[in-house]
Amino acid sequence: MKRKVAIYARVSTEHEAQLSALDNQVQYYDEILKKNPDWILYDRYIDEGITGTSTKKRKNFMRMIEDAKAGRFDLIVTREVSRFARNTVDTLQETRKLKNIGVEVYFIEDNIWTFNDEDGELKLTIMATLAQNESKKTSQRVKAGQMISFQNGVFYGTGNILGYNKVGKDLVVNEEQAEIVKFIYSEYLSGKGTVKIADELTKMEAQTSMGLTNWSASYVSRVLRNPFYCGTIVYRKSYIPDYLEQKPKMNYGEVEQVIVEGKHEPLVSKEDFKKVQQIMDSHSKPIKVGRRQATGVPRNIWSKKLVCECGSNFNRKIYHKNKKDTTYCYVCYNKKNRPKSRFKEACGMKEVQEWKLQYMAEYIFRNLTQNPDNRKQLFERLMKGVDIDAHPEIKIRQRIDKLNQLIEKENEKFDRLIDTYLDKTIDINLYDMFQKKLSSRIEKYKIEIIELEKKCESIEPLEVRIENAKKSIRRLLDINYNGVDDKIIEEFVEKIIVHKDYFEWKLNFMNDTIKLEISGKSKKDGFLIERE
Repeated sequence: MKRKVAIYARVSTEHEAQLSALDNQVQYYDEILKKNPDWILYDRYIDEGITGTSTKKRKNFMRMIEDAKAGRFDLIVTREVSRFARNTVDTLQETRKLKNIGVEVYFIEDNIWTFNDEDGELKLTIMATLAQNESKKTSQRVKAGQMISFQNGVFYGTGNILGYNKVGKDLVVNEEQAEIVKFIYSEYLSGKGTVKIADELTKMEAQTSMGLTNWSASYVSRVLRNPFYCGTIVYRKSYIPDYLEQKPKMNYGEVEQVIVEGKHEPLVSKEDFKKVQQIMDSHSKPIKVGRRQATGVPRNIWSKKLVCECGSNFNRKIYHKNKKDTTYCYVCYNKKNRPKSRFKEACGMKEVQEWKLQYMAEYIFRNLTQNPDNRKQLFERLMKGVDIDAHPEIKIRQRIDKLNQLIEKENEKFDRLIDTYLDKTIDINLYDMFQKKLSSRIEKYKIEIIELEKKCESIEPLEVRIENAKKSIRRLLDINYNGVDDKIIEEFVEKIIVHKDYFEWKLNFMNDTIKLEISGKSKKDGFLIERE
């Protein structure tokens, strides 16, 4: 009986292509066709340099399946199961689909016919599983080889890193670009933001690693976040979760990263790099493990401390300006940016003039430092911060231990949930619901641990904290002579809650709040009342 035949072949790597050239593949199948004169060749479908772990990536394989559905042939001939697919599920699914539309598959080396053999599918399952396991072993061998390379500090990638040129397998410093990297770090440490640095580089017509002169804040941020510049190489920034799919995914803590010291010349010191990371972290908040979201940086001390009774922060704006002077006020963010809608009432808070805040601060701190009892309480609070027995790291470590215990308990619940699902006590919907809840809690605990670990790293040594406490005491004693500066507000004011007719000052060394009413058009005619 005459049969229309399709030939399928796959050469998975360049190395294999050299050992078994396409000409040899064609000759191999020509010999098979000669032995079967009843077979009429319809077409050859050959995928070159494509992995076999997933059929989705193979263009000619998919074209062959479409031609099979169109009834253009009734037999597919391929060398062996591992050439057809290395994924057991794909192999069985595709051969079953083909069988349903009347197309048989013949695996030559494995001697499997999907129509005639009673135990054809059993044989196919066994051979496909062996092929899939071989793919898994190959993946493991590759990872083992990578680990050795990681430990030796071998550089992976194209070498397109600002500040370096790739020479052979090594990266050498590009002096011109290195100056740009050093400029970025220096300017950021001096207090400039990424937007301003990017604007300055654009005006200077400095070139990026791609030779472009248009800089962005995100590009500057990537330079500031890259530990490569202080001599450290971080491997596994991305990973492949499924060796069958071979789809890379950004690594946000799912897989342990490998961190080693590279052989390249660093452009910034580790101390400066650490300072930059601390500043950048203070300008963002964690949203997932390994991921952060920018929160914006208040430009002045009052924007940091003011909170509206509606829960929003305050933005600074010009209140009055003339040739001699400029005065400022603060406006509730909700009032300014989220006006009244049919879903939400607009905030009715009035703007707060800056002189009122300064007037209240002077009143509060002068009264505190002039009162002997209050002054004693202040000094005790400051010195408590340097008490060895009350070291802040101890409490932080205790909290980290507690969080790790909670994670362990959640993982135990996870194991029980899987057992329950496998026992068919619950269905897939309930399993998904509980699994998401457990994962969410574990994620939350991990985020808190990361933040606490960073706090531990930033805790100052005992001698530094003693000196800082002395400086704080001196600043307080000098209030009557030098006034209340930003450092005093930063250090001693936790927040100022703005109500419609009064202000509530929360100081971080007192349990009670101070409530003040203030009126007037300026400091000269200001009138202040302290509430009970």
